[in-house]
Amino acid sequence: MGNSPIGVLGFDGAGATGGAGYGMVTTNGSMTLQSIISDPGSSFDSMSSMFMANYQAMAVSAIGIGITFKFAKKLLRKPIANVNRNLIKPLGIGVRL
Repeated sequence: MGNSPIGVLGFDGAGATGGAGYGMVTTNGSMTLQSIISDPGSSFDSMSSMFMANYQAMAVSAIGIGITFKFAKKLLRKPIANVNRNLIKPLGIGVRL
């Protein structure tokens, strides 16, 4: 599918149907925007089954990312303040209200 807007729509070089010629268009187990628009019923069934298979990993990732950002913010507080104090402030780039 790739990261291009064309790949998201399902036109990833294999044509509009991804080479299948019928049914819902999937690319490596993922769904395309084109498949959701063309066949919403089976697309939502597929989305619900994918959610049920992956919800635990998504929850762990969401919690882990939140904890990681909080920890990194506390860990990097002094270096960021140092950069602001010694580099940004003397140049006059800072924003004043």
